[in-house]
Amino acid sequence: MNDTINIINNRMSLRKYSKNSITDKELNIILNSAMRAPTAGNMMLYSILVIKDKETMKKLSKTCDNQPFIENSDVILIFLGDLSRWQDYYKLCDVKEFCKDTGRKFRKPDEGDLFLSMQDAIIAAQTAVISAESIGIGSCYIGDIIEHYEIHKEMFNLKEHVYPACMLCMGRYEEGRDRVITKRFKKEYIVFNEKYRELSKEELNDMFKEKEEKLSLKNVYGAKNFGQFNYARKTGSDFSFEMGRSAREILKNFKGK
Repeated sequence: MNDTINIINNRMSLRKYSKNSITDKELNIILNSAMRAPTAGNMMLYSILVIKDKETMKKLSKTCDNQPFIENSDVILIFLGDLSRWQDYYKLCDVKEFCKDTGRKFRKPDEGDLFLSMQDAIIAAQTAVISAESIGIGSCYIGDIIEHYEIHKEMFNLKEHVYPACMLCMGRYEEGRDRVITKRFKKEYIVFNEKYRELSKEELNDMFKEKEEKLSLKNVYGAKNFGQFNYARKTGSDFSFEMGRSAREILKNFKGK
């Protein structure tokens, strides 16, 4: 296998970072690579916030589900879905008047634009991840940046059609650190040919067999199986409810009106 495939296959979420800082040159390599990511119509419907301020990182460690390691990041990149820049340009170009004169319907960003800009932002983020890995810099995705939209909106001066899509904590790997590569589900349960299909009970049991075997029945949730455990830990947790509430607030800005 070539170097790129090896980098992808050996990537892990890194939450403990070396004291050796990311250089400006390395950061620019990562950012320039992110900006070469595929983008819808070459519109680049995203912006990237570079966070180095430790006080800001400390606040993020609390607003993003109280994860202390966040404030120990060397650099944080927040990828924003951003329709505002194009809306400002359309205003500059008198697009609303153009639509009126030519019988076109003028609309503001709607749910489709939200999805498209989120795709753009996350594709750019993953490109940054692979670029960083190629020069020995690790990362950890933080989906919790979707939570507490109102707080983050004020913290980062976000306009109406700008929202956090994902966040990357970044830092250099510690010297001599062993990489623990987490296993993934079997390919036959994730990849389907031509059409989607539901898994049978037997397939679901096989898919989660290893996780069931590793589950301690003395877990803090009192869960009797991995499904109950994961629901309590993730899907039904307080942070998931907050994430949903916050996402609904973001959606209010994308009604096409």
